[in-house]
Amino acid sequence: MARCSRSIRLIFWLRWQMTDQILTCDLLLTKAAKAIGGESSRLDAELLLSHLTGWSRTSFRAWPERQPELEVIGEFKSLVQRRIDGEPIAHLLGEQEFWSLPLKVNASTLIPRPDTECLIEAALALPLPDMARVLDLGTGTGAIALALASEQPNWKVQASDVQEQAVLLARTNASDLGLAVEIIQSNWFADLPHSRYDLIVSNPPYVRANDEHLNLGDVRFEPASALIAGNDGLDDIRHLIERAPDWLNKSGWLMIEHGYDQGEAVNALFQRAGFDLTETRQDYGQRDRFTLGCWHP
Repeated sequence: MARCSRSIRLIFWLRWQMTDQILTCDLLLTKAAKAIGGESSRLDAELLLSHLTGWSRTSFRAWPERQPELEVIGEFKSLVQRRIDGEPIAHLLGEQEFWSLPLKVNASTLIPRPDTECLIEAALALPLPDMARVLDLGTGTGAIALALASEQPNWKVQASDVQEQAVLLARTNASDLGLAVEIIQSNWFADLPHSRYDLIVSNPPYVRANDEHLNLGDVRFEPASALIAGNDGLDDIRHLIERAPDWLNKSGWLMIEHGYDQGEAVNALFQRAGFDLTETRQDYGQRDRFTLGCWHP
């Protein structure tokens, strides 16, 4: 049914492109939103047109009769077509906001999700030293590390990722934002110079290899290596929990994001590894989202 609905929208879009109507902002946005479909279709259309024209979304309502240049209209139609095909809006824009920080994104890593901001809130509330040493493993765009550094400039924040393209992307974001975060290429702890941290945080792969959601939505356009972690989705989480004690200071904290149905299993792994004060917390949708624990050797 969903595929049929998408086909109907696509036919509508292709037919409309062959009309000779005067292409005002209002008409472009109305037709694009109808073709894209879904709850955020109007927002998606406005974001795409704003990206190409430099005009604010508010201006589309204030001056709906304004007409973009023909070259811009052509580019807009191309982007709308890609959105109809399911490509994430963040990839089309090349940017995603996280913790009020504009981050460049691309297909080399995951798109930062709003629910991960819950993890940032929890980290900032922990009883950490004023000059805390923090490590973000599997940093991707650098979202977690950069958000923490933006709030706590006295913290020494480091981050790592195994993918070279992700490391370059995170470094670009750090430079653009003027945030002093050191970003290293490493397969988890393997290639990091040994040190001790007051906080280790990670949003690792945690999707099961046969999870049906891998064929739905934005994840179809994101790298499988950043999503899949074995048959139960816990391979990387197990590794991080087992190795983290060798890298944590006394009373240091480990925080790991995970799937909505993995809280109980991850909490058990924390406790089995010897962590105290373990707790699984929820995201903005009241779903289990991350687990934390304190290391007391």
